[in-house]
Amino acid sequence: MGIEHDLGNADNIRGLVLALSSSFFIGTSFIVKKKGLKKAGASGVRAGSGGYSYLYEPLWWAGMITMIVGEAANFAAYAFAPAILVTPLGALSIIVSAVLAHFILDEKLHIFGILGCALCVVGSTTIVLHAPRERDIESVKQVWYLATEPGFIAYSCVVLLLVVFLIVRLVPLYGQTHMMVYVVICSLMGSLTVMSVKTVGIALKLTLEGANQFVYVQTWFFLFVVIVCVLVQMNYLNKALDTFNTAVISPVYYVMFTSFTILASMIMFKDWDTQNASQIATELCGFVTILSGTFLLHKTNDMGNPPPPEENTRNNSS
Repeated sequence: MGIEHDLGNADNIRGLVLALSSSFFIGTSFIVKKKGLKKAGASGVRAGSGGYSYLYEPLWWAGMITMIVGEAANFAAYAFAPAILVTPLGALSIIVSAVLAHFILDEKLHIFGILGCALCVVGSTTIVLHAPRERDIESVKQVWYLATEPGFIAYSCVVLLLVVFLIVRLVPLYGQTHMMVYVVICSLMGSLTVMSVKTVGIALKLTLEGANQFVYVQTWFFLFVVIVCVLVQMNYLNKALDTFNTAVISPVYYVMFTSFTILASMIMFKDWDTQNASQIATELCGFVTILSGTFLLHKTNDMGNPPPPEENTRNNSS
């Protein structure tokens, strides 16, 4: 029992290091992609207006490569640690993004924004110190059994129906004026992405340990889900970044994405089954602390910033 506990802690530490690295790269990628989108929009149709000129912009691709590196580290983190540990650490990417936006994009970070960053760090630390031990998975078929239980099937159906409704009905009407339309689409799909990424990560881990999981059709199904969900997320996240302030998108997207991911993980992997009420309450307090920090970042991001020029305002509203 002691050896299993030590192995579980070692896996959590590996997941922690990978998640921290991921946050740095992903936070940086938001800024680089934003610079690329702005440069591409100056000479072509903006992404927020349905254009794809950013695909010809090297700076945007640099941001994409940085994000891919971050997502790869995040992908590996899910193979070692539970989603309840890995996902909330995404708050650190908000801090990286907010600080870089302050210096590079001239999106000023107010003193309350700094306090928001501090709250994110405190909340993340609380969750790290009380994270549950990852359950032992011996085969992708075991994950498939968890994914095909009635609770997670119901959750997946609700998510897909909501995404289709948002894309078909609300994006044409409110996409350019209400950022939550884009953010909710990315967050809902993101929760399915994480569950599938975690499964593929486990499959790779088990395969490297000598138990080939790619002989199972279930592994390839989860890989297909990852690709589809990531493409949808990338498309609508680009639209959101091009249309709205980066300092607003990052924290709001994080809160929505983390909330749906933790809910999906609770339903599918039942991460909290091995914890007592005190540990769960502490983790929830850590998560609420992170939410408070991101809310503070969101509400104060424009404090101290000069209003946009009248001409730019007219252009953005047209």
